[in-house]
Amino acid sequence: MKLKLGIPKGSLQEATIQLFARAGFNIYVNSRSYFPTIDDPEIECMLIRAQEMARYVSDGVLDAGLTGLDWIAEHEAGDGITGVIEPIADLIYAKQSFGKVRWVLAAPEDSAITSPKDCDGKTIATELVRVTKAYFARQGINVKVEFSWGATEVKPPMLADAIVEVTETGSSLRANRLRIIDTLMESNTQLIANKRALADPWKRTKLDNIALLLKAAIEAQGKVGLMLNVLRDDLDKILALLPALQRPTISSLSDEHWVAVNTVIEERTVRDLMPRLKAAGAQGIVEYPLNKIVV
Repeated sequence: MKLKLGIPKGSLQEATIQLFARAGFNIYVNSRSYFPTIDDPEIECMLIRAQEMARYVSDGVLDAGLTGLDWIAEHEAGDGITGVIEPIADLIYAKQSFGKVRWVLAAPEDSAITSPKDCDGKTIATELVRVTKAYFARQGINVKVEFSWGATEVKPPMLADAIVEVTETGSSLRANRLRIIDTLMESNTQLIANKRALADPWKRTKLDNIALLLKAAIEAQGKVGLMLNVLRDDLDKILALLPALQRPTISSLSDEHWVAVNTVIEERTVRDLMPRLKAAGAQGIVEYPLNKIVV
C-alpha cells in the first residue's frame, strides 16, 4: 500500500522539499517529471500547483497534499466537492521565511483609493478570484474582479485599478509603489487529507507520523541545543541566565561537585549568552544543531 502525497509545485516547492529533508524524508525532483522520488517506499509523490491541490485531494486523486489556507478557501468558495478535506497539520512556513503570508488589497500610492469602499466600480486583478469576490460582496461593494496570470503588482494603474496579492514582507509591493489598503486573509501551509483516505487506519497512521515529523522540523527551526558543565554551587546563577523550551535537564557527573546542564535555546541568543555563561562559571560549553523537536 502507498500513500499518494501532493507536493506543491512552484514557489513553495523548494521550501517544502527542504522541510521534508529536515523531517527525515529526502525528495528528489527530476525537472522532466511530475513524479519526484522519495526515500520512503510507502509514499508516492506528485508535483501539483498549490492552487489545485485542494481539488485533487477532495476528488481523491491524492490521499493528501500540502497547500495554503488561501487555496483551500478558494476551492471551498467554488463549485467543487466540499466537506471531504480534513486538515492534518498547521505548518507555519513560506517560500522566504517560517511565517504566515497575507493576501492584501493594494493600490498605487498616488491613487484616490484609500479604503475598500473606494474600489466601488473599479477593476481588481488577482489570482484569488473567488475569495476576493466574496470579500467585496460581504461589504456590498460592486467591483469587477479579473483573474491575473502573474506579475500582478505591475498591473495598476493601466490594467487594473487595484490588486489583491499575496505578500510576506511587503517589499515587492513597495518596490512597485503600491500601498496596502486592507488585509483579506492570512494564510500558511496546511497538510490536508481526503477523509476517505483517513478512514483507512494504515493511511491515517502514516499521515499522523508525517505530520509529527514535519511539525518537529518546524519547531526546531532557529533553535540549537546547549550543553555545559557547572559546579553545583554555581547552578542557580547559571539557571537564571538560561531560557529553556521547558526546563533545562540537570544530570549528575562522576565528580559529585559538578553537574551537566542540557537545554534548548534560540540560536540568535547564543552569541550573547555564551560569554555570560562562561563568566558565571560554566565550563565545557557545547552548542549543537537540532533537526527536530517533538513537543
